[in-house]
Amino acid sequence: MSSTAADAATAVTSGPSISQRLADYRTTELRADLSHLTDGDKRALVKLADTSDLLTNVYYQQIWANAPALRKQLQSDAPKNQTALQELRLFELLRGPWDRSRDNEPFIATVGSKPKGANVYPEDMTTEEFTQWITTLSSDERKRAKGFYDIIVRQEDGQLALVTYADAYAKYLVPASALMREAADLVSDKSFAQFLRLRSQSFVSNEYLDSEVAWLKINHSSPLEAAIGPYETYEDELFSYKAFYESILGVRDFAATSLLEKFTASLQLVEDNLPIPAQYRNPSLVPPPIVVINQVYNGGDTSAPLVAAFNLPNDEDAIARAGSKLTMIKNVQQAKFHSVLQPIAQLILPQADLIDVTFDAFFGHVLYHEVCHSAGPHTVLGSPGDTVRSHLQDLHSAFEEAKADITGLFAAKLLIDRGIIDDITLKQFYTTYLASSFRSIRFGLAEAHGLGQAMQMGYLMEKGAFVHSAGRFEVDVGRMVGAVEALTKEIMLIQGDGSKERAVLFKERYGVLAPEVKAALERMKSLPVDVEPVWKDMEELRKEYK
Repeated sequence: MSSTAADAATAVTSGPSISQRLADYRTTELRADLSHLTDGDKRALVKLADTSDLLTNVYYQQIWANAPALRKQLQSDAPKNQTALQELRLFELLRGPWDRSRDNEPFIATVGSKPKGANVYPEDMTTEEFTQWITTLSSDERKRAKGFYDIIVRQEDGQLALVTYADAYAKYLVPASALMREAADLVSDKSFAQFLRLRSQSFVSNEYLDSEVAWLKINHSSPLEAAIGPYETYEDELFSYKAFYESILGVRDFAATSLLEKFTASLQLVEDNLPIPAQYRNPSLVPPPIVVINQVYNGGDTSAPLVAAFNLPNDEDAIARAGSKLTMIKNVQQAKFHSVLQPIAQLILPQADLIDVTFDAFFGHVLYHEVCHSAGPHTVLGSPGDTVRSHLQDLHSAFEEAKADITGLFAAKLLIDRGIIDDITLKQFYTTYLASSFRSIRFGLAEAHGLGQAMQMGYLMEKGAFVHSAGRFEVDVGRMVGAVEALTKEIMLIQGDGSKERAVLFKERYGVLAPEVKAALERMKSLPVDVEPVWKDMEELRKEYK
């Protein structure tokens, strides 16, 4: 699965320098209002930041067998070597030695290709071997093998075996569990404390369902919010089965939360009007609660590009039991809009269209993107026990991101037509989305959001909804309406039918960048791809409470 060290060294030598790669990320202080926090809340945040650092160690162990050793070597060399210092900075920002915005090209000599199975499967394991092996397992073991919380290892006799996350990562999860219990004793909100206690137990028991439900039941009055644990499966590029540890710590923005709650109440309206046959729809969809936070720290699976919002949990059992929760990260979105999206818009849009690129449209579409992860089919039609994830496998994440994006635009038009949205125009949504499409594609086609966006771009250009002329792109609003509806339908039917074959054909047809798109991306090389966060609030809290 890995290329030779010589191949990697050649790629590093011929590619951009480390300093050029770092220039892709604009250093940005991300701050939050901490004035309403108690002394205990602030002390708890410091302990949760220490927990986050432990989960970063877990993540490096998950992502690549050699990542912990390489990181340790860079940390040792950094104080005495400027090159190593820059390599370490980029390594930490991208959570590994591969440049995500350049299709996971390695940026450190002697490092090979990124293993598709990360380090949660044996690197020499084939998909055929795994598929054959699971037929020999009991139903419970088969669920674990295809589930979130067990790695697959090769035993001395060459056979595959299951190992729980709790056992595989005990070195870091046991102290992380203790820190979370200590934080639970300090926080002001009892429901948040309950989540921390149950999640601390999950780290050592490997049972996550109760703590996922407790997370969903955190009171809206809690001043703190945190997603801590194994969640996303993007790094499992073989099957999209295995969850990777992460931590996002935030402070609630109560005013922004109250303004947005009305939108999630419209989710069933969107579902009932989806352009798909009724049997693919959910007639009793529960709208997710919504929380707006300002982020103060992160750890684990939180590489650049920074997450601007998330809809969790991903565990289908937890969703069935208690639904999901949407978290919007306002200060991250503001940083992306001002530092990245506006410069892109100025480069690729006609001057007259720049007025339609607004933060409200950007924030609104991110909101609907996350809400619309809940829309449409999540199990295969006629096979209610089979998830879409299990059928689309390595393509699931890209199609799910594309679905959420395009259905978010479908929802925006519906809610504008119904008068529910009255302060953002359809042209603002479409034009801001067009500029943001280039922002996402720059993450690279090896990344789920980038590939998902590329497929949308290819489709919308083919339908004449995005029009290119003289190096500039603009939206044909009339054609865009029909194309959005048609694309929403096509993606959801692929998902609902669980058709990997149609997904592959769709990706091959549309997941390819047109020459004019490539030319525009080439012109953007001097612009930042994303932001490099500076967690100033946490720096100050650690000085005060350590």
